[in-house]
Formats: sequence, structure tokens, C-alpha cells
Amino acid sequence: MQYSSISNDKIKSLKRLQEKKYRDQTGLFLIEGNHLIEEAKKNNQLKEVYSLDEKAENTVTEKVMKYITGLDSVPKIIGVCAKKEGKIGNRVVLLDGVQDPGNLGTIIRSMIAFHADTLIVSEDTVDAYAPKVIRATQGMIFHINIIRKPLKDIIVELKKDAYKIYGSSVHDGKNIKTIEKNEKIAIIMGNEGKGIKKEFLKETDENYYIPMNNLCESLNVGVALSIFLYELDK
Repeated sequence: MQYSSISNDKIKSLKRLQEKKYRDQTGLFLIEGNHLIEEAKKNNQLKEVYSLDEKAENTVTEKVMKYITGLDSVPKIIGVCAKKEGKIGNRVVLLDGVQDPGNLGTIIRSMIAFHADTLIVSEDTVDAYAPKVIRATQGMIFHINIIRKPLKDIIVELKKDAYKIYGSSVHDGKNIKTIEKNEKIAIIMGNEGKGIKKEFLKETDENYYIPMNNLCESLNVGVALSIFLYELDK
């Protein structure tokens, strides 16, 4: 099938996948480039492919591709993928209001690197399926379980299921090097500027801090989580 008009209903629906609301309604999201498409195939999440290559099954013009993606540097190929939500694993990360797409991408990559299996994002955290987040994950988004749900509800569920809930606090926390390992662990990381909300800090079993040079006041949330996961993975 060839698509050359941005007025085509199919093309309009692909364009709408740039919107979180439409991604939520359809359970679909867009990816760009061969690497992401191959990763999506491996995990059986790839539904459709659209290419500038005239020999492809679904062909679009450069104008149409630019319209769909909104990028100045037009990709040669894009894919439509299905979201996939599984059961909560044993090593969980909870995100409370993280806003930066790059940070979320880093978090997902670090989770894969250090064997964390489930990401639970609050309703006020940036959408994990936003294009900037997906690009930042470098394909690792297809190797992790992602759930969007109110943290208040999730924390209650995790506590009932014997998870240890850890938070980050420079004021009343223990040194991260003393972090206690448990079969089931959930780590809460907060907003880039405000940190973890008090209502969630009250629910933690233990809080930890990362010792560092006094000249540095704080770490990027993605870097801080990477250190937490590294210490747990040792």
C-alpha cells in the first residue's frame, strides 16, 4: 500500500499516536528506525511498518513521513507497536512525578543493565511511550514491564506481597553501601526538583543516601537510580 497524502485517515491515525491520550486509547505507540523495529520484532510487539522504500509493503512519501513523526530529520522507516503489560516482578522501580523524557529513558536502560524487571510510573510521570523517551531507551523499552498506576494503590499491594520499599533521602537515610537485599524490592525515585512526595516517604521501610563530594548538592535521578540498582546487583 502506498500513502502519499496527509489527508488519508490511516496517516491521520498514525499522526495521532504522537498524543498520549490516543496512545492510551489504542494501546499503540510509534517507533523510528531499524534498530527499534528489530527489538520490537524480538518481543512480538511490532504490528505494522511504514517505509520510504518503494519496495516495502507499506510505503509513504517523505512529506507524509515528516508529517507523522514531526521530526526535521525524517526517519526512513517507522513502526507501530502494541503496549505490553505483565505481572509485577521481584525488582521494581516506582517513579513519582519524573518529568524529563531523557531521564526516563536513562532509567529504563539502567534497569535492564542491573536486572530490574518492572517499572511502575505515577500518573504525573512523563509517558514512557512518548517518542523522546523511546529514542532515549535505545530499544530497552521492549525488555521491561511498564505499568502506569497510582503509586498509593501499588504501594499497598506491594506491602501485602512482602516487598521491601526503599526510598532516597539525604536527611534521614542510611549509606547506600549498607542497602539490605531482599527477594522482593521496590525503589521509589522522585521528581527531579521536588524529590519523593512525603506521603510516599512515610511508606518506605528504609531510606538511603548516596555519599558524595560536598561540592555536589544532588545527582540526576537517572544517575542516582543507577547507583541504587548497582549496589543491589553486587
